[in-house]
Amino acid sequence: MTDADYSGWPRVHTPPHRPWSAQPQEIVPPIEQAPVVVPVAWLGRTSDEDAQDPTLSLPRQLRNARAAMPAGWVIVAHFYDVESGRKDLAARGRGKAHERFNINIPRDGGIADLLTEAESPKRRFAAVICESIERVARRTYFGTKIEYELERNGIALCAADEPITMPGKAKKATPTLTRRVKQAVSEWYVLQMLELSWDGFCEHTRQGWNIGKPPYGYLADKVPHPVPARRAEGRTKHRLVPDPQCGAVVTEIFRLRVVHGLSHRAIANRLDRDHAVYPPPAPIRTDTAVGRWTGSAVRGILENPKYTGYQVWNRRARKKGNKNNPPSEWIWSPQPTHEPLVSREMFDAALPVPGNGRPTRDHGTLHSHPATQRSYLLRSYVRCEICGRRMFGKFSKGREYYCCQPKTREEVEGPGHEPHPTAVWISGKALTDLVHTFFAERIFGPDRHKLLAAELRPPEAHAVAPNQGKEEVLRQAIADNDRRQQALFSQLSDCDFDGDLELAARFRAGVRNSFKELDAAGQKLRAQPAEVVAERAGDDTAQDLDVLRYIPLLRTRLPDVPEDLQRELYDAFRLVVRYDRRCREVTLQATIPARLAGEVAHLVEQVSSMCLADPDGKLAAEADQPEPCSHSAPADQPSCERPRQDSNLRPSA
Repeated sequence: MTDADYSGWPRVHTPPHRPWSAQPQEIVPPIEQAPVVVPVAWLGRTSDEDAQDPTLSLPRQLRNARAAMPAGWVIVAHFYDVESGRKDLAARGRGKAHERFNINIPRDGGIADLLTEAESPKRRFAAVICESIERVARRTYFGTKIEYELERNGIALCAADEPITMPGKAKKATPTLTRRVKQAVSEWYVLQMLELSWDGFCEHTRQGWNIGKPPYGYLADKVPHPVPARRAEGRTKHRLVPDPQCGAVVTEIFRLRVVHGLSHRAIANRLDRDHAVYPPPAPIRTDTAVGRWTGSAVRGILENPKYTGYQVWNRRARKKGNKNNPPSEWIWSPQPTHEPLVSREMFDAALPVPGNGRPTRDHGTLHSHPATQRSYLLRSYVRCEICGRRMFGKFSKGREYYCCQPKTREEVEGPGHEPHPTAVWISGKALTDLVHTFFAERIFGPDRHKLLAAELRPPEAHAVAPNQGKEEVLRQAIADNDRRQQALFSQLSDCDFDGDLELAARFRAGVRNSFKELDAAGQKLRAQPAEVVAERAGDDTAQDLDVLRYIPLLRTRLPDVPEDLQRELYDAFRLVVRYDRRCREVTLQATIPARLAGEVAHLVEQVSSMCLADPDGKLAAEADQPEPCSHSAPADQPSCERPRQDSNLRPSA
């Protein structure tokens, strides 16, 4: 650092030096030189309150800095922060953690305020001192950048544990090397501690120990700490055991989500009906308790993988605003470590799937729109085949319909798809009868296995005699392989690369590799017996039929089942009804997820038992439900035509 760098420092002028040889007979006492007054800013930092006590650390840093300052140096400003030294420089000095403590040191700002004042021509200080260079930053890059910004403005950065020399006499080579080594060691130490801590938490999780408060539905089975010193302090470790009351609530939440497809808010509304059976969760901070179920509380339960019996850690980044980490960064125990409340398949099915289109409103509740006066049995299940939108329920002239009416002209005549009619109507009674017949025959009927097997059988297998089925399957597989090889030859002969030799070479190489793969597959097909190919082709069909065998028969007529229970069945079977106005066809689809077959079967048995125990229909009459929709439309009413709208009728007619 040159003298020009200290041009702003106040200086004390001394008289000119007299040569000693001028007065050989007299002993002239030396003139004491007045110390140079240097205004200094103190810079301190300590980590958050979980790691250190700022009320002890910061006063100690200030005391050590004062003790190391040369004579004449005076601290005129105090800058300090309570934050991590590994944060980005742009985010440093902007926290409010220091306000939580009673620190008996005046504060002029943080590191950001220090750098801002350093650039001002009216700055109050000519040097900055800290206890140790790692107090500036825990990352070498940010530490050297702060040092560079200060020196660029003619301000020296000093440390109490390093030699402090007066301006003009400093040798920079060796002190700079020492400082860089210290910064590198400091950064290495922090990284090593983080890695060791990470490995410790991972091993802690693999052994099945829970970290933090037990999630809702579990209790802590505390065990004395294995380290004697911590055990003497009363420290413990704990595993998870099911809560006798709340554990069943967690299972019910997953069932409502997976089987019935309810939203988080709808599930919370159901649980709020009886807090004695479904007690709401208690937060860690009692002052934030709301005393009821919320959608966020339900979502937190559905997203917690600990309910599968595995111990999981690192789901959230605590030092990054408690943000959720992607599942790929979660740390799972290799084996289940505590009793599960739901199966792994149930947990995976509860995760949100964008665009699944499943209903999310609770059964028996009306839409929030003020004009809503009734509910519709098949709401949210019926879709228009032309545009793919959901068809909404409409009651006109005493009859129920499902409609699709685009709101804008662009939706009716939009480019890229077939023009949509102004309105598409279909009778609600006709759709309801089709759904009842479909479930009675295809889902709960005695011939459901035969119907499903015929539906899943490949088309070419219908024309093959029983004694020739296996050979025909093999011939079809070989012929398909030959067609794919011939398609490669045709593609190669029809391509024109306009003289691009490199592109042509890459294309031929790709075709050559694909042909080799197909040729190897064809040779393998010709070498194996026909029975193997036929059995492999029928594996999926057999598996699907086995899933259907898990579903018990409904021991009552579906039209006699109350509307809310019917909708629970439709949700469980993922019912989709598609209506194509162009050909006046209705397509019905029901799905039975193999991993949820047990839950669906339990629901069917539950509905049968409830209806058999209430043969007179009191269950539906006493239920707190909206007025059931009428399906008694006259037989002469067209099922797929829009009813005539008279201009002199009221909208409610």
